[in-house]
Amino acid sequence: MSNQNSTGKKQIQDIPLSVLDLAPILQGGSAGESFRNSLDLAQHAEKWGFNRYWLAEHHNMPGIASSATSVVIGYIAGGTTKIRVGSGGIMLPNHSPLVIAEQFGTLESMYPGRIDLGLGRAPGSDQLTAMALRRDVRRNGQEFPEDLEQLRSYLDANSSSKAVRAIPGEGLNIPIWLLGSSGFSAQLAAQLGLPFAFASHFSPENTVPALNLYRNNFKPSKVLDKPYAMVGVNVFAADTTLEAAKLATSHQQQFLNLIRNNPGPLAPPVETMEGIWTEYEKAAVLQQLKTSIIGGPDEVEEKLQEFLNETQADEIMVTSGIFDHAARLHSFEILSALKNKRQN
Repeated sequence: MSNQNSTGKKQIQDIPLSVLDLAPILQGGSAGESFRNSLDLAQHAEKWGFNRYWLAEHHNMPGIASSATSVVIGYIAGGTTKIRVGSGGIMLPNHSPLVIAEQFGTLESMYPGRIDLGLGRAPGSDQLTAMALRRDVRRNGQEFPEDLEQLRSYLDANSSSKAVRAIPGEGLNIPIWLLGSSGFSAQLAAQLGLPFAFASHFSPENTVPALNLYRNNFKPSKVLDKPYAMVGVNVFAADTTLEAAKLATSHQQQFLNLIRNNPGPLAPPVETMEGIWTEYEKAAVLQQLKTSIIGGPDEVEEKLQEFLNETQADEIMVTSGIFDHAARLHSFEILSALKNKRQN
C-alpha cells in the first residue's frame, strides 16, 4: 500500500508505526520485572501490527535496564515470532566493531530476517562510565565513520579474504540504520545511502533541519534507492486528556532528574508537576519534550498527523515512559487502533 493518499499527503494509517523501549526500571521495581514487561509489550505490539521493536543502549542509568542491549534483543526476539527486533541504538564508540558484528551475526542467525542494527555515535553514558567501558575517552565520535566502515566490512560477504572475520556475521543481511539527534549522522547516512532514524523525542529543535540534510544529500546505494527516514516521538495516550497528562508526569520527572544530574528509576505519576520543578526547570523540560504527544484518542490522532505533516517521516517510532504497565499497554493499544483505522 502506498503511504500517501490521493492528495499526495502522508497519512498515519498508511505508514509503519514502531516501538522504542528503554526497558524502564520502576521505582520499587527490578530489572527482571522490566524485562518481563518489555516482553509482554513486544508480544502485544506484534499482535497489534507494529513494525519494529527496538531497545536502546544506556549505561549507569538507574531507570534503564537495557544496558546489555544485544542480550535483551535476543530475549525479545525469542519471545516473539515476526516483529522486527533491533537496537535504537547500539552506541558504537563503546564497542569493538568486530564484537558488534559477531553479536548481531549471532542474533540474525538465531532469528533470520528479523534483526535491525541501529547505530549511534554518542557514548550513552558519562565520562567515568565510558572509561569503565574500556573506551578511549579522548574519542569524541569523530571516529564513528571509520568504525562503521570496519563493522560493515566484517558483515560483507567478501570479507572472507581478511585475516579477521566475524563468524557468525559475515555475509548476513543485517540492515544497518544510523541514529542521530543532530546533523552528523544525517549527513553520513545520506552519503552512504543508509536509512536514518532521528531522535525527535529528546531533540525536537534539530528534527526538520536534520531530515532536510539527510534527504537533500542522499545518494542511492545497494541498500536504498531513495531516502528512508524514521522519527522517534514520545506518546502518552489514554482514554481522556486528563489521564494522559497525568501519565506523562512520570517521564517529565525522569527528565527533570537528568537536568538535576540525579537520574533514578521511573517514578509514579503525580497530579501536577507544580511545586516539583522550578519555572526554569519546567521550561527546560518542556522545551526538550515539546514534540511529546499527550491526549485522548482523537487528540493523539490529530497531533500525530500534524507531526507526520511536519516531518514527512516514512515511519514513526513511539516511546512511552509510562509507570503503570497496563497503562503503557493501553497507550500503545490506542495507537494501534489509530493505525488500523481506515478512512471512508
